Amino acid sequence: MDISVVIPVYGSARILEKLHARLIPVLETHAGQFEVIFVEDCGPDDSWNVIAALAKRDNRIKGIKLNRNFGQHNALLCGIRAARYPVIVTMDDDLQHPPEEIPKLLRELRGDCDVVYGAPQEEKHGLFRNGASILTKMILQNLMGAKAARNVSAFRAFRTRLRDAFATYHSPVVSIDALLSWSTDRVSAIRVEHESRADGASGYNFFKLLNHAFSLMTSFTVLPLRIASITGTVFLLFGFAILIWVLFGYFTSGGNSAPGFATLASMIAIFSGAQLFSLGIFGEYLARIHYKTMDQPSYVVKLISGADTPPELNQVLPVYCHSGGKEK
Repeated sequence: MDISVVIPVYGSARILEKLHARLIPVLETHAGQFEVIFVEDCGPDDSWNVIAALAKRDNRIKGIKLNRNFGQHNALLCGIRAARYPVIVTMDDDLQHPPEEIPKLLRELRGDCDVVYGAPQEEKHGLFRNGASILTKMILQNLMGAKAARNVSAFRAFRTRLRDAFATYHSPVVSIDALLSWSTDRVSAIRVEHESRADGASGYNFFKLLNHAFSLMTSFTVLPLRIASITGTVFLLFGFAILIWVLFGYFTSGGNSAPGFATLASMIAIFSGAQLFSLGIFGEYLARIHYKTMDQPSYVVKLISGADTPPELNQVLPVYCHSGGKEK
């Protein structure tokens, strides 16, 4: 089985040599031809120089440096489009996904499935980040089905032909799991070991994951609009119930009973809040449409080191700068 391994890199200069040393023996044993694509997402350290050095001494390594920080999923999309072999494996750069677990994904992929997730035996993150991850998976249930979404992980293997479904996709908001769901519903998951981060701290935190979950929800599903519709319906029925209660009190008291100011103020506040909630959701979708019409790219490539890359990889820049410093 020929494999392309795609790894987004951000702030992992001190880990990459260890990752390379553990990854290559696994691929040499369990793959035919293979390549490792490091996509450096314009991190704060010396990661690109480490990647360029690895590519110089190992022709199976390809490095791609983005022009600015676009985000993990955008970097993954760039690497997926650059992949040459029929199976793609994605994993993090921090050794939380042990390379030794890749054969388990490959064995499962040989069955009747197109995507295999390596779900962790135990989450190694903090309480708040785990909570944000659960929220993201709840949103993905609307796209992928409950069973698949519960096991979503950045450690995944899938068939490269699935990328044809999103070959023309270009937007600053990217979710690889959502894009893969456009191609197939044959998704499987297995339990694998996840280790603690080898060095440093993750670039993700609770608020970034929460923002990613909200972007995912408003970019790939209509769930918020349905929530707004249901909320409006509930409050409409509530309003009718209040009206009936007021009329009932009025007629049963001989016309001497009427709701007081506190009740009226509460009703106005409730209904105004429901309206603003719905308008806010509509505004989010209008903003997504606005950004879509701006035709922003998912990523822009700055430098490439290693094997040749097809021209369609870069969505904006007409030239590539390779490790030798020459343009072509």
